[in-house]
Amino acid sequence: MRYRTLGRTGLFVSELCLGTMTFGGSGETMWARIGQLQQAEVDTLVGQALDAGINFIDTADVYAGGVSEQLTGQALKNLKVPRDQVVVATKVFGDTGTGPNARGLSRSHILDGVKASLRRLQLDHIDLYQVHAFDPATPIEETVRALDQLVRHGHVRYVGVSNWAAWQIVKALGIAERLGLSRFESLQAYYTVAGRDLEREIVPMLQSEGLGLMVWSPLAGGLLSGKYSRSQQGEAGSRRTHFDFPPVDKARAWDVIDAMQPVAQAQGVSVAQVALAWLLHQPVVTSVIVGAKKPEQLADNLKAGALRLSAEELAAIDAASRPAPEYPGWMLERQGEARRGQVQAARLG
Repeated sequence: MRYRTLGRTGLFVSELCLGTMTFGGSGETMWARIGQLQQAEVDTLVGQALDAGINFIDTADVYAGGVSEQLTGQALKNLKVPRDQVVVATKVFGDTGTGPNARGLSRSHILDGVKASLRRLQLDHIDLYQVHAFDPATPIEETVRALDQLVRHGHVRYVGVSNWAAWQIVKALGIAERLGLSRFESLQAYYTVAGRDLEREIVPMLQSEGLGLMVWSPLAGGLLSGKYSRSQQGEAGSRRTHFDFPPVDKARAWDVIDAMQPVAQAQGVSVAQVALAWLLHQPVVTSVIVGAKKPEQLADNLKAGALRLSAEELAAIDAASRPAPEYPGWMLERQGEARRGQVQAARLG
């Protein structure tokens, strides 16, 4: 297992992160369709991940209505994991009650949310506290000030963001810098070889501002798991057959899978491992979140860290998955060509 620094911090996290969306779902809820793992099964998966070198676990206060956090915290306690040996990340934003203030990124909901998460996780601090979505009802400055308060009080070590646009993140970074407050150190975002929209605006912003990138749904909601192809639309009971999320351009996805299958065959690995390894080859990626319902699924995903793709294999996958140029990207590329050439020549001396 390799470890990478989270953004501009000195915190090292494993390049694979254990996701917990499959923990605790029940009844007829969306979470039950994603996963229904209970404590014994959770203990097994958490122990398996830690044994493989993963030191990074991601959850959220809304996963299974808070049950995911409870099961995660109890697993760490059951396994007697030293607190300094694991980096725990969770999130705040979604509905945690029925009242009008039981959601969003107001100071009120954030302060209530962190206390509830700490209680469910049975921890005295959260390593990475992330805002889960953009709140159009709350000024960004209020959110940034509230997160800074959590850091100053020791409830949270670092703060991050998830599912924001590039301009929203940069605005928050500017507010934090102007006021001397704790800034976002990471972005958790959807990124996959079958969906590379992130590369248009967000990836350049991350590189410019030094944020780490945590990738969610790297297998496009199971579409790249190996169960699906142009001729095979999945087996009965698989996740995509009843929960078709995140949205994916299927025609493009089949082309990507077609490009990855010969790579997987040549390397003697699964298509899922190739998809995960492709992400780990992207310099902007800090950690890829992998979740599982069964130990054998997690074991297969864990092998992706050891898979090395050749330049030719990467080029073939890139050709099948590269997003079509959009404005202003194609104009920036065209107009900046001469100046980039000057910079390159200067670097070469």
